[in-house]
Amino acid sequence: MSTEAVADIAVIGLAVMGQNLILNMNDHGFVVCAFNRTVSKVDDFLENEAKGTKIVGAHSLAEMAKKLKRPRRVMLLVKAGSAVDDFIEQLLPLLESGDIIIDGGNSEYTDTNRRAESLGKKGILYVGSGVSGGEEGARFGPSLMPGGAEAAWPHLKDIFQSISAKVDGEPCCDWVGLGGSGHFVKMVHNGIEYGDMQLICEAYHLMKDAVGLSHDEMADVFDQWNKTELDSFLVEITAGILRFKDEKGNALVEQIRDTAGQVIAHFLLRQMFRKCMTRLLS
Repeated sequence: MSTEAVADIAVIGLAVMGQNLILNMNDHGFVVCAFNRTVSKVDDFLENEAKGTKIVGAHSLAEMAKKLKRPRRVMLLVKAGSAVDDFIEQLLPLLESGDIIIDGGNSEYTDTNRRAESLGKKGILYVGSGVSGGEEGARFGPSLMPGGAEAAWPHLKDIFQSISAKVDGEPCCDWVGLGGSGHFVKMVHNGIEYGDMQLICEAYHLMKDAVGLSHDEMADVFDQWNKTELDSFLVEITAGILRFKDEKGNALVEQIRDTAGQVIAHFLLRQMFRKCMTRLLS
């Protein structure tokens, strides 16, 4: 592999979120260098999902650093916690003052505060960015909430605002503030989102068990609510989910165990973004 500095940004972590974000960046004209701790995944990605694109790969962090234009921009999409600190320690000898590290995972904002302060003393610009939208959002347009070292923003703005979702032409991304503010906003965002879903679940419970409505009748209620101040994608998609039947004609929602709250939330969000993308592409 060539070690010429050709890449605009590197992304570390080739799970589905990382792959989709890389493909999104590629679609918008940016050259991305892909790296993964298990380096065989780099070759697999280049030979399959990234085949025919401008995406380049690296088999080591040192090779990755050499392929990056200055200031180097490195985005981490790895598990929150010690993995982030481990990668930062490995990256430090390969970077120089003014280079940028972005944590795009769901890190505790207090950890981001600590890392931003520590790396700032070493001349590294550290950014913690909330990334919302799941796998499909990453591929077609996430909401991004970057915060940290403000000097990094001019070097990230074009990439982040180009790949983000748009509402009436405006990017769902702007600079949030200092330290861990980006991850703090993502935490608040998640809290509001899950609060909304809890309210939807409680409304479903009351309509089903107290009033005795059928799933189609409940869907009609959500459709009516979506024409009022309660208008939202979550309310809209809930109506669709309530009407969704399996191959036997039974309501799918009744077959999802209530012990798997994450599955329900994930299903709702995936349906929401499918509907959103259908609208955007139609």
